[in-house]
Amino acid sequence: MKLTKFTHACVRLEKDGHVLVIDPGGYSESAEALDGAHAVLITHEHPDHIDVAAVTSALKDNRELELFAPEGVAENLRREAPEAASRVHTVKPGTSFDAAGFGIRSFGGQHALIHPHVPVVANIGYLVEENVYHPGDSFIIPDGISVRTLLVPVHAPWNKVSEVVDFVIGVRAPRAFPIHDGLLNGTGLDLVEGHVKRLGARYGTEYARLSARESVDV
Repeated sequence: MKLTKFTHACVRLEKDGHVLVIDPGGYSESAEALDGAHAVLITHEHPDHIDVAAVTSALKDNRELELFAPEGVAENLRREAPEAASRVHTVKPGTSFDAAGFGIRSFGGQHALIHPHVPVVANIGYLVEENVYHPGDSFIIPDGISVRTLLVPVHAPWNKVSEVVDFVIGVRAPRAFPIHDGLLNGTGLDLVEGHVKRLGARYGTEYARLSARESVDV
């Protein structure tokens, strides 16, 4: 399976001629990531994880495209693209389903706390093909499974370095790559990744940076 990282939290997975995109948001090259996609997974409603205009356009232009998202996101997209309503599916945590030939399992349920005055929204983490885990904006560790490839939210208004490291240690995937890095400059990214790489290695996780549009086989 080929994984391509786009800016911030968006990734594109390709397998056997099928394309799955996760979180094509406003900080990402969303239209490029969605080009030729067969399925889209959305973790939550924040605009850095879903570019509503780009996703709506893709749903209207590509009649093969199916989308899976928490209830609020799914309802909004059905209103924005009523002609594609039957291809927009609501996802709840703790379920399994097929998305364009990719086996998916869902975890979590809510976004990490930003501040008590900021409402908490629904957030779904997705495990793809019992391999790649995208947690969205949360540090929920999938229960009862072994993740092989972990996507790590390295920086956000809701996290700190110790929590990032603990998440990597808790999951203990053999490989890890960054997501949610669009708010960091090079200096900040070097600092955070240095801790993740050094401490994660003690627990068997090999962490490596992926730049925008860079691909790796997983």
